[in-house]
Amino acid sequence: MARSASGRPVTIIEVAKQAGVSISTVSRVMNGNHHVDPEIAGRVRAVAAELRYSASPLARSLVLGRTQRVAIMVPDLENPTFQSVLRGLTRAAAKDNYHVLVADSLETAGEETTLASEARRCCDAIVLCAPRMPEDQLRALLPELAPVVLINRESPYVLAPTLTADYEAGIQPLARHLHQLGHRRIAYLEGNPDSASNTQRLSGLARFGAEHPDADVIGIPCGVTFEHGHAAADAVIASGATGVLGFNDLVAMGLLSALNERGVRVPEQLSLTGFDDIPFAKYMTPPLTTASVPVVELGEEAWKRLHALLSGEKPDHDLSFRPRIEVRGSTGPAPAP
Repeated sequence: MARSASGRPVTIIEVAKQAGVSISTVSRVMNGNHHVDPEIAGRVRAVAAELRYSASPLARSLVLGRTQRVAIMVPDLENPTFQSVLRGLTRAAAKDNYHVLVADSLETAGEETTLASEARRCCDAIVLCAPRMPEDQLRALLPELAPVVLINRESPYVLAPTLTADYEAGIQPLARHLHQLGHRRIAYLEGNPDSASNTQRLSGLARFGAEHPDADVIGIPCGVTFEHGHAAADAVIASGATGVLGFNDLVAMGLLSALNERGVRVPEQLSLTGFDDIPFAKYMTPPLTTASVPVVELGEEAWKRLHALLSGEKPDHDLSFRPRIEVRGSTGPAPAP
């Protein structure tokens, strides 16, 4: 807020007095109410500019009943995938003068319900990315969170706008790519068993196996982080697989690091793929074959739907993005028996 010649802040009372209108009229004009006569609104804005007056954010929030903030809850902000979703959401929301607060559940599914509720109480709406939250908890929680948009979580019982990547369809081209290179024993480094996206990947691999009976797909319990992938190296080598599908790029990168430590050459001795196409994937040695998901766009589209809900409008239809395979140097022909 600007200050008067005496050094004190310019008040809404002074603006109203100089413009010859009521305080409530100034408030409506400064808060973007379009029902004020255009001539009066123009006069108020001219006086406000002359006095260098601007409404305080706190006062604006009290008048509108809005904080101009929304929240996003993610399972792990260290994962570059969720950082990219946040980037898309934040940039899109900023264009409409909204700020984004972040709640990170730190891969602790049991904390998600409480964390989401607390985040929502501080904001006007929330984007929820909770792929491991039990279905009954999700259904009970959503009415409390509304307005809410879901990312990477589908449910026939959920009415909230939903944006997903088609992980079931996305992993099949990666498996077929390895098969076309001659790999017949393929390991899948599994994500969290409670994760909806892991379930979708397993479903996709089951379909791949049905279509390619000469291929043997082996599931190896792993996780979702670089450290999980690194720790899985001995199990991968012991499996006899010549091709490996990582749950995501972080897992694949962790495995690649451990294989390098053990002197296992990629892709000459073992081919490796990731999933998500995070920014570092193409700069690995060798560059990582992966499935590209438009995660920044996921964040942007989430804001479009959230903003529509906040504006009392009907949001656009749900979207499911089909990942695109990016073939790079981490995959090659299966080694000779």
